[in-house]
Amino acid sequence: MLVDEIIAAIETARDKVMAEEVRALVKLGLPKNMASQTVAKQFRVKLDEDEAASPDFDAAQWSDIS
Repeated sequence: MLVDEIIAAIETARDKVMAEEVRALVKLGLPKNMASQTVAKQFRVKLDEDEAASPDFDAAQWSDIS
């Protein structure tokens, strides 16, 4: 159980950092879906195109690449 909690904490922290990166790129003028794809590539996670294009995109929509 402890290992699962540690993994969950790491994933939560990663998602928070990824969301902050997307916000920073959008603030610089990148379209939100392009920023999301760039960050997903950087963190090596898979991102569904439909989810990245939605205006209410959040970090919970990212899944690990297997």
